[in-house]
Amino acid sequence: MSATFVVGTGISPFDRAPSTRSADQVAHAVRAALDDAAVSLDQIDAVYVGNAAGGLLTGQEMIRGQVLLRGLDLGGTPIVNCENACASGSTALYLADTALRAGRAGTVLVVGAEKMASEDKQRPMTALATAVDQERLEEETPEIRGDGSLFMDIYAQLARDYLTDHDARPEDFAALVVKNRRHASHNPVAQFTAPLTVEEVLNARLINDPLTLPMCSPIGNGAAAVVLTTEPSPAATPVRLLASSLVSGRGRHAEPAVTHAARLAFSQADVSPDDVDLAEVHDATAPAELIALEELGLLAPGEGVFAVRKGRLSVGGDLPTNPSGGLVCKGHPVGATGVAQVVEVADQLRGRAGGRQVEGARIGVTENAGGWLGGDVAAAAVHILGR
Repeated sequence: MSATFVVGTGISPFDRAPSTRSADQVAHAVRAALDDAAVSLDQIDAVYVGNAAGGLLTGQEMIRGQVLLRGLDLGGTPIVNCENACASGSTALYLADTALRAGRAGTVLVVGAEKMASEDKQRPMTALATAVDQERLEEETPEIRGDGSLFMDIYAQLARDYLTDHDARPEDFAALVVKNRRHASHNPVAQFTAPLTVEEVLNARLINDPLTLPMCSPIGNGAAAVVLTTEPSPAATPVRLLASSLVSGRGRHAEPAVTHAARLAFSQADVSPDDVDLAEVHDATAPAELIALEELGLLAPGEGVFAVRKGRLSVGGDLPTNPSGGLVCKGHPVGATGVAQVVEVADQLRGRAGGRQVEGARIGVTENAGGWLGGDVAAAAVHILGR
């Protein structure tokens, strides 16, 4: 079986402007990734594009990848469109890695993109709310429905459960925002970079108790791209893709999907959670960072609280998490998120992260999840990269 390498990365600035053209952001990210990989478009055997909600957000229900990449000269290269809610980008990565390992391609391009900002503020909320079973909506979320975002209602209930089950306080969640704003201040593509204090986070507008506005990932636009290959160019600086796992959730009474995906990934990579130097996780809300780290096995249940208080999750700690700023501060254009996480970890392992660099990093993990079904995420993907 062929080994897969990440040889090129590119990412657009994440923004909140309704006038932003997603195709322009994609072109920016793709050109940067190709230049980084020392690869030309005619060397690309296939393209995998992750986009979650283009049909509802922009009206482009079909051939989304072909439209987003129309301005690039891809000739007849096959383009595969991937939708898997917020895990769309990581699903595209999984499929691309599968093709490479099977020998069906030698060099592929993976793109994640989403345009979410709209003059109609309700439109992205309506689109995101379709990532649950629409025919069984009341059964899926009977006790947690609020008047705002369905997924913020779900995440608020998860946060309340975490507070009840562990020695946690809302101040711990606020401290995560402060930490990730500090990380994002060194990330030129992040949406929110201004520093905040714990008090400012706690006193901000309440979305759904205990979540305040800065604890919630923002609506935004963005694109990210990576070039994967089995034969790196001598001009490239490759990072090995040690593992790529994707699973479907089986509901609240089964093993959590993230735990399942992590178990498969660590086995495939032949490394353990103790080997991990940094993590990019799906913190759609601040408390979700702790839940993800514990479900990945990087921390024991309830240990996240103490990791926050001891500064372990900051750059300079022993488990730096979301050095990009995470979804809460960097932004969460949903189709782009899974690819953007891999861009960050690959750049970290190559020593290219500037003021947020994790020194000496050799193993990094990403966790990306999407949808909600039966009391757990509908899809979960874990990728492990190494030098």
